[in-house]
Amino acid sequence: MTGLAKGGKPAVFLPLLMGISILLVSIFIDPVGHLITFVGVFLLMLSAFMANFYRDPDRPIPKQQGLVVSPADGHVMFVKRERAIARRPSKEELSQQNCEFDNLTGDWVNSACESPLEFTTEQKWEEVPKGEEGEDDAWRVAIFMSPMDVHVNRSPFAAKITHMEHRLGKGKRRGPFLPAYKKESQYNERVRSVFTSTGEGGHTLGVSFEVIQISGALARTIFPWTMVDDILRRGERYGMIRLGSRVDVRVPASLYSPIVIGADSQNSSYSKGEFVSAGTSTLFEISNVLICEEE
Repeated sequence: MTGLAKGGKPAVFLPLLMGISILLVSIFIDPVGHLITFVGVFLLMLSAFMANFYRDPDRPIPKQQGLVVSPADGHVMFVKRERAIARRPSKEELSQQNCEFDNLTGDWVNSACESPLEFTTEQKWEEVPKGEEGEDDAWRVAIFMSPMDVHVNRSPFAAKITHMEHRLGKGKRRGPFLPAYKKESQYNERVRSVFTSTGEGGHTLGVSFEVIQISGALARTIFPWTMVDDILRRGERYGMIRLGSRVDVRVPASLYSPIVIGADSQNSSYSKGEFVSAGTSTLFEISNVLICEEE
């Protein structure tokens, strides 16, 4: 069954009622050269668009152990193995000016966190060259959400939200707002949430994932529906982004393997990247190496 996401009813029903009222005026009173008719039809079309945008269908959530489901609907832009090379400075480091400033992305300390995969603060990442893989690497999957996709975001696994931060970006008053399909849009306005496993669903207790909701050129508002310390089931709704946008997921590369195909793979069958559905499609599964060790 498909319903409307939180905040969707006013956006859908207000233009719907206005459109119907205006059309009734044009039919029974005076169309004023069909201008009123045009306005009424436009409002009905706007209501239909908003109903499509705010739709929130129920989804069958996979029950298999060790899966990480997609937090968003859309096409997979890329799948990359990355390592952290810098982090956001603490207040003390800022006061001591032990950091570098970038006009687009802000202040950075040129070293990763002591435990990069705990995602305690925002970090800068680079792709890992082949043959230089390490234990602190992370797999990153970026998902582009077009304005026609469902924009409700879901928890990738059973977890507790242990950290959540909102960043406006640098260089503009609010933004920058680069198109979400561009890699550089990772520094758009964003909300970074850290999901820490509760030990359910075959995942190691305490392992953390980073999920970043990123605004696009059209989107201007990110709505988290949860708070720090909230506990979520796999596939449970936790927020949404308005209009075109993007969601990135990072997981420990030593524990999980990606099973989706990105647009960067040059696969002719997935020129736009594989399409995934929030709460239903699987992005990662527990690494075969880890399974063999447990057996």
